[in-house]
Parts: sequence; structure tokens; C-alpha cells
Amino acid sequence: MEIQQNVSLRPYNTFGFDVRARYFVSITSVEQLQELLRDPQWEALPKWILGDGSNVLLTQDVNALVIQIAIKGIEQVREDTQHVWLRAGAGESWHQFVLYCVENEFAGVENLSLIPGTVGAAPMQNIGAYGVEIKDVFEELEAVEIATGTIQIFDGPACAFGYRESVFKRSMKDRYIITSVTLRLQKIPDFHVTYGDIQKTLEAMDIRELSLRAVSDAVIQIRQSKLPDPAQIGNAGSFFKNPEIPRAAFEVLKAQYPNLPGYPVNGEIVKVPAGWLIEQAGWKGHREGSVGVHDRQALVLVHYGTGAGQQIKALAYKIQNSVEDKFGIQLSPEVNFM
Repeated sequence: MEIQQNVSLRPYNTFGFDVRARYFVSITSVEQLQELLRDPQWEALPKWILGDGSNVLLTQDVNALVIQIAIKGIEQVREDTQHVWLRAGAGESWHQFVLYCVENEFAGVENLSLIPGTVGAAPMQNIGAYGVEIKDVFEELEAVEIATGTIQIFDGPACAFGYRESVFKRSMKDRYIITSVTLRLQKIPDFHVTYGDIQKTLEAMDIRELSLRAVSDAVIQIRQSKLPDPAQIGNAGSFFKNPEIPRAAFEVLKAQYPNLPGYPVNGEIVKVPAGWLIEQAGWKGHREGSVGVHDRQALVLVHYGTGAGQQIKALAYKIQNSVEDKFGIQLSPEVNFM
């Protein structure tokens, strides 16, 4: 366990911003993490937890001990006639975990293919796409309490999942470090292909018989067609959450903007695509120096390579104010600011 000083975080955030960490360490086991947290040398220093930096906006140097969680491993912990339970280390790539499930015919996460980030970050955000959220297959997670180094198990209710939310972004924020996640996968698939363009993409791929691989490939194709590759241009994927508004407010807006899309959450709430709102407010393809809004997906803010996180932050505020002025809807960032 090597603790480094004055480390550039450019390789550790998908926006590619060159901010520096006062101290940096990569952790590969729970025992290492507990040893670090119980070391009096680091007890008083603020700590900041990092996965692969795919959902974070770094706006300044980090005057803290940055702990990168690189705990790997996937194991089957139990099974019955209908399900198999897999435990994955928090440092595993989420997409590689999905591909592992697809390869082994374990169903439930195929719609979540190509979502960037690590397994440990997935329940924090309650990641979701194309009609599926991680809470649908979640069993439990293991986390280490930062203050004491003790291990605690959180089941679904304890995580208090919401739309791109969990207790770890609210009352438990900065109190625990997730070290592993256990998911309950199905042996017999229950396919979800009616959301978004999945069915249309499957037809274009000439898929005659549904399979986990086909659904995963369709989702990958859709995401690659809409979202820029961080290796080519800095970004953190979807920057804003899709807002949920009262049905009455939606109907008023629908009368004014007949093309406004909406997806009922329940009888009282409708989810509106943030990307549509941003595009209609005139931001799609907009550029301000080294940052801007992607020209194919208005929900994605991008970094062209020589900018700073503060520029993305300022642009995000402009977009929020513009959308609120035009539609009366306040957008909330999905990306975490540092």
C-alpha cells in the first residue's frame, strides 16, 4: 500500500481535468482499507473516495487523502432454482461485470450495459437505463465505516434507493466506503425491450430470437450512437437527471409544447427527458472555449482538452437557469461536484 503525494488526477476522471490530490492511495483489499483508516497518521486528514472518476466533476485541487477503491473479484455466493447471487468487488468495472453476467446467462443487468463506472459506485447512484435500475437486482452491499474501520452490511431498504439516489448520497454521505456488492440474477430471463430504441435496434440487427447477448449488444449500439467516448472527448455521460414533475404541470407544458415527451412514473408524476429540455433551450452543440454541450446528445457536457472543471460548472449553471426560465423546471446534476 503506497501513499503518494501531489498526484495528478487527470487519469482518474473521465472529464480529463488536471487537478491534483494532496495524497493518493489505491486500495485492493478490505484489510488494506481497514489498516489505512485505523492508522493515526491519516485519522485527522479529510478523505475522498474515488472509483474510476466517471461521474465526478473536479473543480479544484483535492486537499485530502484520495482513496481509490480497486478491490476486484467476482464470486457466486449461492443459488436456487431461479436465481444466482453474485458478489463483486467494488473496484470491478461495471460494464465488465455485466458482460460476465451475459456470458454466463445470468439475467437482470443486460439493459445496464456500457454504463461507465465501478460496481461500488452503482448502488450509490442507483444506476439505471432502459427500464431497469440496480435496485431491481440488488441483494446487499458491504461497506466500511470511515470513522471506525468496521464492516457493515446494507440491504435494499437500508440503502433507501431513489431515482439516481441512495442513502450514500444523503444521510450516509462520506461516512462509508463500499467494498463489495451482491446482486440477485435470474436464471430465466425476463426481457425488457420496450423502453427507448431497444426493440427498433433489435429489428435492425435482424434478431429473430431474444437473448441476453442480443439485448446487451443492442443497448451498447444505442449508447455508442448517442454518447461520446471519454477516451476521445472528456465527459461524464449524462450530466443532469431527468426531472420528475407533477402531471398537472406536465399537461400545461404539453399544451404549450406539443412535442414534449413524458414518461409516467405513477398517476401523479411524469418524467421529462432533460436532454430534450436542454436542446429546446438552444444548448445542443453549444461551445464555450474548451468546454461545451455535445452536438449529438444535449444531456452530455464535454471537455475539449485544455479547460478546467470550473468552466463546466459555470456552463451547467447557465443551462439550469435557461431551462428553468423557459420551462419552469429546475434540472439537478447527476454528476457529483468536487
